[in-house]
Amino acid sequence: MADIPFTLDQLRILKAIAAEGSFKRAADTLYVSQPAVSLQVQNLERQLNVPLFDRGGRKAQLTEAGYLLLSYGDKVLTLCQETCRAIEDLQNLQGGTLIVGASQTTGTYLLPRMIGIFRQKYPDVSVQLQVHSTRRTSWGVANGSVDMAIIGGEVPTELQDVLQIIPYAEDELALILPISHPLAKVETIQKEDLYKLKFITLDSQSTIRKVIDKVLSNCDIDTKRLKIEMELNSIEAIKNAVQAGLGVAFVSTTAIEKELQMNTIHIARMKEVEVRRTLSVILNPNRYRSKAAEAFIKEVLPPFGTYPEAIVETKISTLSSNAKEIITG
Repeated sequence: MADIPFTLDQLRILKAIAAEGSFKRAADTLYVSQPAVSLQVQNLERQLNVPLFDRGGRKAQLTEAGYLLLSYGDKVLTLCQETCRAIEDLQNLQGGTLIVGASQTTGTYLLPRMIGIFRQKYPDVSVQLQVHSTRRTSWGVANGSVDMAIIGGEVPTELQDVLQIIPYAEDELALILPISHPLAKVETIQKEDLYKLKFITLDSQSTIRKVIDKVLSNCDIDTKRLKIEMELNSIEAIKNAVQAGLGVAFVSTTAIEKELQMNTIHIARMKEVEVRRTLSVILNPNRYRSKAAEAFIKEVLPPFGTYPEAIVETKISTLSSNAKEIITG
């Protein structure tokens, strides 16, 4: 067999440049000098006898050959990581590595508590939490760069037959109002009241926004009639805006525990309308699953095979005691 014309370090450098968009930023992330990065790329191009970057623009842009090498190189690096973790597992659960993925809300408000409880029992396991969109997180589980994930949106259609999707809990999306709002004194509000309110939302392309619009539409609420006062890029910004009296918003109840305890916002109940979304655990049954991943799943989920036919609700007994503690605080 002919000698392989590239090294793992060269693949890592190629991946870093593609991700960062420049040789300098790639060098910074890899903690090496820019001349060292440039030299490795030059050697790689000479060994392959093809240009990998179009050097005509200001940004490092991959050529067709560069994209091809990056695609296969990603798979090689992922397989190398799996190999190292499998060798670690030959010893025991001491010093293992766990990579957990999450969508924005679950990653910000739910997973840190889960990981905290897990680390109390397994303090020597290194846990990495990667928070991205549901789509990007799903692809991470699919390609093996993420062990498992908890998401609040829908898995991309092209991955639904690849991944194991397990309903985990139902997350209520509450309508929050400023404490001083007139409707805060009303026990329940009507559907028609929604059209009179000024809404603060996430971007129209965000997963949570799409879920809310879909559920409201299913409840015969015309989302096009809702008055969008402003769009913000984070849940924290939305909560602050509501507290400041700038409008109302739909927010996951897992994100407003502190505000409810401090009585700085009010949850409005709607007659005959419940806005809920399903949180799901996603796994790749065709990828190696480390002992650390198996231990995490065992700690926070019910035993495999015991999931009820109906979607489990946040506080019901089908969840493990640890999971109930995590979600209900």
